[in-house]
Amino acid sequence: MLSFLWMVLVGFFIGLLARFLKPGNDKLGFLLTSAVGIFGSILAGFVGRYMGFYGPYETAGFISSVIGAIFLLALLQYIKGR
Repeated sequence: MLSFLWMVLVGFFIGLLARFLKPGNDKLGFLLTSAVGIFGSILAGFVGRYMGFYGPYETAGFISSVIGAIFLLALLQYIKGR
């Protein structure tokens, strides 16, 4: 249970940082900000393993997680704009 709470808190922090770095007005609540951070980290892990940056069971780094979250925020903005 503690690892799940830790994942949500770190995901929230990554999502907040991504929202701060990406220009635009992203009105997201706590849950969606956390989800963007968590899924950005998962996306960064998949891309990093595909490109050979990470081993099979390594997690994504902090900077790559933020970049993945920024990509997801841009994707959300694109979908909302259509």
